[in-house]
Amino acid sequence: MNGASREALASARERFDALTDDTSVDAAKLAEELAAVTALLDREASLRRVLTDPAQAGEARAELAGRLLGNQVGGPALELVTGMVRSRWSRSRDLPDAIEELSYSAELVVAQRAGRLDDVEDEVFRFGRIVASAGELRRALTDQNATVAAKTELLHSLLGGRANPVTERLVIRLVGHPRGRSLEAGLDALAKLAASRRGRTIAVVTSAVPLSEGQRERLGAALTELYGRQIHLNLDVDPEVLGGLQVRVGDEVINGTIAERLDEASRRMAG
Repeated sequence: MNGASREALASARERFDALTDDTSVDAAKLAEELAAVTALLDREASLRRVLTDPAQAGEARAELAGRLLGNQVGGPALELVTGMVRSRWSRSRDLPDAIEELSYSAELVVAQRAGRLDDVEDEVFRFGRIVASAGELRRALTDQNATVAAKTELLHSLLGGRANPVTERLVIRLVGHPRGRSLEAGLDALAKLAASRRGRTIAVVTSAVPLSEGQRERLGAALTELYGRQIHLNLDVDPEVLGGLQVRVGDEVINGTIAERLDEASRRMAG
């Protein structure tokens, strides 16, 4: 998002944080209701355009949203959505995208309150690695001819009782309603959202062999100093890197693997 939408999303995040700081707010219910609003706006393009029409006053848009949703969602969800509708959006599509983000964030609040946010982040990351390495599973989860119910049953058989319930709900929602994203992109976005709730940035670290506790601590400290903010390490092992480390922080890749150095030497010799 950019321009007006970026500002609107920032304001919505602030309202969301203020709202969910109150532990009496049912974050799981809030997540479910925001997901339902996202699905409604995805289906009803004309409603989406009306609720983001810059020619209409923000208060008028909020009143319309209140009339439509007042009997469908609880007070916290209605407060968030009407506040977002009052804001100005660069594109109508940005509104349901932002509501979806808050829906996922509400699930993460559930995990955070239970002291299990670290577990959820790690489970989402590990599930992403499993999907990346298991072509048959990925095909089953992204098969457009398969029903949402069938995919949900498959995910429940894989994650039920093995992963945190929040992780299971997040993945089921993502697989059932990808909204034009690849499965990998969706899982990556979820992991980043979980990290952001702790004010940390994710570094995906790939090494030939598992890192020791001391190595993880030194690498985390070095990256934190380099980027000026706390860095959370998601660790992956790939024997093909041959040695050294590959560190990816957002779009930036720090590659110090033997394989990369051999490739560079080969390129220089060929040149």
